[in-house]
Amino acid sequence: MTFLITAGPTREPIDPVRYLSNRSSGKMGYAIAEAALEVGHDVILISGPVNLAPPRNARFISVLTSDEMFEAAERHANESDVCVLCAAVADYQPARVSPAKIKKSGDKISIELIPTRDILQSLGRRQHRKFLLAGFAAETNDLEANAAKKLQEKNCDIIVANDARIALDSDENEVVILFGDGQKTKISRAPKKIVARELVKIFCKFATKMFDKKDVMITERT
Repeated sequence: MTFLITAGPTREPIDPVRYLSNRSSGKMGYAIAEAALEVGHDVILISGPVNLAPPRNARFISVLTSDEMFEAAERHANESDVCVLCAAVADYQPARVSPAKIKKSGDKISIELIPTRDILQSLGRRQHRKFLLAGFAAETNDLEANAAKKLQEKNCDIIVANDARIALDSDENEVVILFGDGQKTKISRAPKKIVARELVKIFCKFATKMFDKKDVMITERT
């Protein structure tokens, strides 16, 4: 199988020297990429700026902004059997980027923010898509309720929910996995490399089941 994986944060420029971003390290996405490569899958890794070396043998695409990540994911999704959107993409970006550094003064300033383009929702709305779509939900409260809402609204197959307070700046993670067919499973707190190996097994099993079901439907029609 071919995995498309997004990882890390994005940076949304305010001026030539400042940007909006978040604390994502990219470790979970990179661990999933490594785990997929370990068992012989091909990997397209679309990464925001992180302090991690790209996995060997992955097809690596470096991006900075949410727009760049959106365009890369849109461009390569159809090459993939499994799309895992693990990146912490900024939800908002400045409406206008100053061409020059904004100087400090004694006055207050305000920055108008507009929503960024939603990669998970865009891929989820594709008609006749042939890839498994898995998203991540990093939450600080109402973990399962928020994840279930995201699963439905984004029209994806799987949502991996984690507590941001555990996952950020950490080598460990603990996740709850919600499936589009109503199933749910949990991976207890463990190093991200171990969590990643279990996730890859789950993604592959679910994708195989999904592809087999589509093949049966096609056969029945013909």
